[in-house]
Amino acid sequence: MNQSAPFRLIAFLLVLALMPLSAGARIIVKDDFIAVSNDKGGNVLEMVKTRQRLERSGKEVRIRGYCRSACTMLITMRNACLSPNATVGFHAPRIPNTKIIPPYVDQIMAHFYRNGILRKWNEEWRHSLKMVKISAREYKRLDPATPLCKA
Repeated sequence: MNQSAPFRLIAFLLVLALMPLSAGARIIVKDDFIAVSNDKGGNVLEMVKTRQRLERSGKEVRIRGYCRSACTMLITMRNACLSPNATVGFHAPRIPNTKIIPPYVDQIMAHFYRNGILRKWNEEWRHSLKMVKISAREYKRLDPATPLCKA
C-alpha cells in the first residue's frame, strides 16, 4: 500500500467534513451589541473565522434562541454572553449527510470549550450522532465562567 494513501484519505475526509452546510444563522449588528440568533452550526473552519470577526468587533455578542453544533464554539468568546433562555446543542461533527465522524474536527471544536463543557464534550458529546440539548442555565452550571446576558 502506498504510504501516502492513508494521509490522502484523512485529508479527503477532513475536507468533506468541513464543507459548508446550510446554517441559517442570523447575525444582527446593532449599535451597541451583536445578536447571534438561532444558529444551527455548520462548517467548523468558517465558524472559527466568524468567531475571530465577532471577537474583533469590540461589541458584546449575545447568543440567543438555539445555538447548535459549530455555533457552540462562539459561547466562550471574551465578549459573548448566553441568553438565559437559550438552548445549546452538541453532537459529533460528521461528514454532511452521513454518520461518518471525521478525525481532528472534534479536537478543533474542543479547543473552544472549557471546564465541565470540555469534560462532557470529551467524554460524551463528541461521539453522539444525536443532538444533546442543554439549557443556558445548565451550560452555566457546567462552565461557570460563561456570563448570562442581562435581560
